[in-house]
Amino acid sequence: MTKGLSFSLPVTVVVLAICYIYFSTVFVFVDRWFGLMSSPGIMNAVVFTGVALMCVFNYAVAIFRDPGRVPPDYMPDVEDDQNLMHEIKRKGGDLRYCQKCSHHKPPRAHHCRVCKRCVLRMDHHCIWISNCVGHANYKVFFIFVLYAVVACIYSLVLLVGSLTNDALDDEQQSGGSFRTAYVISGLLLVPLSIALSVLLGWHIYLILQNKTTIEYHEGVRALWLAEKGGTVYKHPYDLGVYENLTAALGPNIFSWVCPTSNHIGSGLHFRAAYRGTAGASMSK
Repeated sequence: MTKGLSFSLPVTVVVLAICYIYFSTVFVFVDRWFGLMSSPGIMNAVVFTGVALMCVFNYAVAIFRDPGRVPPDYMPDVEDDQNLMHEIKRKGGDLRYCQKCSHHKPPRAHHCRVCKRCVLRMDHHCIWISNCVGHANYKVFFIFVLYAVVACIYSLVLLVGSLTNDALDDEQQSGGSFRTAYVISGLLLVPLSIALSVLLGWHIYLILQNKTTIEYHEGVRALWLAEKGGTVYKHPYDLGVYENLTAALGPNIFSWVCPTSNHIGSGLHFRAAYRGTAGASMSK
């Protein structure tokens, strides 16, 4: 299921930024450094265009792909031998139930106040894609961030190289006419490269731990409560580094940077590191 079209200011800002960075990179930085008709110029333009297209494609999929809905007839089966984890509420120990949606919540599902519904394996609601990041679109969101980091750093390298080449060029008047493009691009690319690199690093950490952003924050509190009570807390879905990677990105290493999602399953149950019932840290 996909979302319908609707106007979003943050998404519009991102699209305009992508367009500006692409055209300034290809038609200013590459052209002025190598020349678009030269072999290095053509090679850099083609490679950057490929990275930009992958970035845009994954961004569009992250926006329009539904992150995962809880089936209206969903009911946790506590006697199901295939589903070893049944998350419970912090208070009372009952199976998790969403009062707003009037149905039980599968493991790792949470209610989004913006989308006004429960989302499977919800990570967070992202205003920059005007959508939740959840079970069905987490991988494409991650790949979008990955390609966006590569594109920003690549563009920044071409900007610096072009600027250095202009500084060594004797045609000072020709170089000055592009000064505005260099300034605007630099003001965009430097903070974007830093912010997106931090975001990418954060989600790499989460993938290696098989956690969502919500589960990370719940885990911090659970760890504190466990230490206070003299017990040891372990994230129940942490299967080990390789298993965590394949759970998020797929079993084929060559598909890790491709927007494939055949491996994700239904999102109603997940493999756990141990048998039993998830503790209070996993529920709301």
